[in-house]
Amino acid sequence: MKIGVLTSGGDAPGMNAAIRAVVRRGISLGATVYGIRRGYEGLIDGDMFPMSVDSVGDTIHRGGTILHTARSDRFMLPEGQDLAAARIRGAGLSGLVVIGGDGSLRGMVELCKRGVKAIGIPGTIDNDIAYTDYTIGFDTAVNTGVEAVNRLRDTATSHERVFVVETMGRHEGHLALAVGVAGGAESILVPELPVNIDEVCEKLKRGLDRGKVHSIIVVAEGAASGFEVARQIEACLGMELRVTVLGHVQRGGTPTAFDRLLASRMGAKAVDLLASGQSNLMVGVSGPRLIATPTPEVLAVRKALDMDLFNLAQDLAR
Repeated sequence: MKIGVLTSGGDAPGMNAAIRAVVRRGISLGATVYGIRRGYEGLIDGDMFPMSVDSVGDTIHRGGTILHTARSDRFMLPEGQDLAAARIRGAGLSGLVVIGGDGSLRGMVELCKRGVKAIGIPGTIDNDIAYTDYTIGFDTAVNTGVEAVNRLRDTATSHERVFVVETMGRHEGHLALAVGVAGGAESILVPELPVNIDEVCEKLKRGLDRGKVHSIIVVAEGAASGFEVARQIEACLGMELRVTVLGHVQRGGTPTAFDRLLASRMGAKAVDLLASGQSNLMVGVSGPRLIATPTPEVLAVRKALDMDLFNLAQDLAR
């Protein structure tokens, strides 16, 4: 058995732990494991190499991806997908493990249509993939965001100011919501819900009236620009705000223990599924259990925002 593994799309802390698990579980089952550099772009170019137990040593704690990742315009076209599938057949690979987000999984489905056996692992800080409680990298990104909020709150308290913290999340607010709740934010703005600046201002005003002199507002980048939110609040209340855009800081860094455990379990499970002859499945986690769901079924569903958590945030923010 020959297995290929690649990482695609945005990097996420824990991807290296997943690669490590794929390589070492594969080798333990007697397989040869090939690393594919630069995602689907590297696959089209045939940029792959055999990996050993030692090649993934000292990587479980590292952020990013040792296989690198790249956007591939060529792979978005049927001709590129045909060439990628041909590369897999030419290399004699009997299976492929794809680690990435929504776009990466969609690419995997296209390869499966062309006869490739593949298993997907959800790796994205956005936690926006259905049929899994968590994606690799989400927990680390949340902790990074909360640490930033903690530090900013010290300054906000010292200077008696309101800070706006902009997180990543173009289409989904899972990350902003988790950071906001865990960081004790007074308001959380997410793409799934209408942005109501008047409501934010009213909440700030109530706090000021009872003597509160500092606040944190968390906004997902897809909901609104942090700078625009600050401008509107300043116009409404006549107060000065500060804005911090976390940006790609949330993608990097050492993965948390949770992400390392999740990635290790998912990587090993993906190899086990390939070894048993299964394909076009995504590994997910539901409670304590790992599950496998047909990838087209996963992609047909948009993961809903946890409204119970959002409503709790509303109640706790005073």
